[in-house]
Amino acid sequence: QIEALRQVPIKIVPATEKPAAKGGAAAAKSPTAPAADGSLPAADSSLSLSLSQLFLFTEQLAHLLSAGMTLDEALSILVKRLQQPRLQTLCRALHQGLIDGRSLSQTMRDFPKIFDPLYVNMVSAGEASGALPQILRRLVTHLSGVKALRDSVKAALWYPAALVVDGIALVIVFMTVMVPQLTSFFANTGQRLPLPTRILLAGNHAITHYWWVAALAVGGAVSGWKYLVRTPEGRQQWDRFIWNLPVVSRIPQYRFYAQFARTLGTLIGNGVTLLRSLELLEQISGNEWIRLQMVEVRKMVVDGTSLSNALRQYQIFPDLFLDMMAVGEQTGRFADTMNQIADVYERDLNKQVNVVTTIIPIVIIAVLAVVVGLVVFGILAAVFNLTSGLHHQVR
Repeated sequence: QIEALRQVPIKIVPATEKPAAKGGAAAAKSPTAPAADGSLPAADSSLSLSLSQLFLFTEQLAHLLSAGMTLDEALSILVKRLQQPRLQTLCRALHQGLIDGRSLSQTMRDFPKIFDPLYVNMVSAGEASGALPQILRRLVTHLSGVKALRDSVKAALWYPAALVVDGIALVIVFMTVMVPQLTSFFANTGQRLPLPTRILLAGNHAITHYWWVAALAVGGAVSGWKYLVRTPEGRQQWDRFIWNLPVVSRIPQYRFYAQFARTLGTLIGNGVTLLRSLELLEQISGNEWIRLQMVEVRKMVVDGTSLSNALRQYQIFPDLFLDMMAVGEQTGRFADTMNQIADVYERDLNKQVNVVTTIIPIVIIAVLAVVVGLVVFGILAAVFNLTSGLHHQVR
């Protein structure tokens, strides 16, 4: 009814609450108090969403705006449509920002844990150009690609991780349950045990009596690593080491290539300048060493160097990537070329994931087979030695 009258409510007071008298102190509710439904308050900048929730919000808002609704109407509908409390809280806060006279991108900056600078700047560009629905649809495509990429990598690495856990559990059961039961039996025979069995019993003794040494070693290593990466120099050296690891680093590298190209193409295609795009892209790798390299690349671009030539100086990207980028710079179809590069490296990433997830289980199974085989051999060697001794006694 209020919308039918083309009016906007600026304050809602519960029927049981009396409004404050004019000139008196307002008995306003604290902005940090939780809402009636238990959700986080609108003013809480610590509010966070999962990638799936952010994708849902962006997709729904893009649909409503594309259907011809105003931003005010779309956010009002989302408050009612979205059933998740955090999403409702976010929509209320964004709607209140519009009522207060702020733009959508300005209000989004109040929630840094939800909207990164890339997202906010694209929305700001959409507001300035009057193409917000189109920008949101491109953000939906971007978030969908990021989510699919992340999910595929997680799903592919889940099986090898499960194998490692199961293998460690199997070895622990062998060494702490089966071996001790055989130890007492072998001790009663009075015979000298073969070397493999003695090694096995020594391993069992070390695990059962000195496990705390291993725990302290692991704890010390973790503490030392945290101390190292807490310093800028240490973080940079660690990230550089991880980036250059053979075989293992292929997945994060190809993921960075694909995400860099897709994001840069999206930003340039939406009217964001190259320098501003590079500034936003410095954070997407999650690697401090790469970020510092990208800072230097941006400085070279400011001095007039083309992006492809600047990137060649630091050897972060492969030659194919840079050759295709140079073609896009020369033909004037830079955004389209970057999206094509993203397609190429997303396919390569899927291939790398398939290769790694095929090799890792084989290696893990081979290692487990060797370990379990050594345990079984140690037990069987003692059994054969015992039966051989009994045979000689009978003769």
